Amino acid sequence: MDAKTQPPFWRTKKLSQMSDTEWESLCDGCGKCCLHKVQIKGIKLKITNVVCRLLDLNTCQCGNYAKRKTLVPDCVVLKPDTVGTLAWLPSTCAYRLVNEDKDLPDWHPLVSGDPESVHEAKISVRGRVVSERDAGPLVSHIVPWKDY
Repeated sequence: MDAKTQPPFWRTKKLSQMSDTEWESLCDGCGKCCLHKVQIKGIKLKITNVVCRLLDLNTCQCGNYAKRKTLVPDCVVLKPDTVGTLAWLPSTCAYRLVNEDKDLPDWHPLVSGDPESVHEAKISVRGRVVSERDAGPLVSHIVPWKDY
């Protein structure tokens, strides 16, 4: 890196220092935060392959991002001061990585320059999930995904 090249914002700023645009751009569009979780015997949180009804299964984007909390009251809206408290955030989540002072992976759209790279790297939920509208009981949808 030469003297004229500035390091990317995620390497120099804490989550709480980011602008709204920077914060939003950290989302890689994987859709994993929209996965339903179930608590087994009140102890262990398990991930399912069932996603919120608002998630577009192809794009992995929220179908109504601006009103998601109103339409889905239990939707967890990530904030700089809560990222570190959410143990269910996947190990690949940029918010988690930056909070842990780690760099973004090569497939992240901010690094690759391509919003499809998260899907091509098989990091997103595309092709691996079912909408809550069609799922049935969540306990029959628990998955052993390694990135959790």
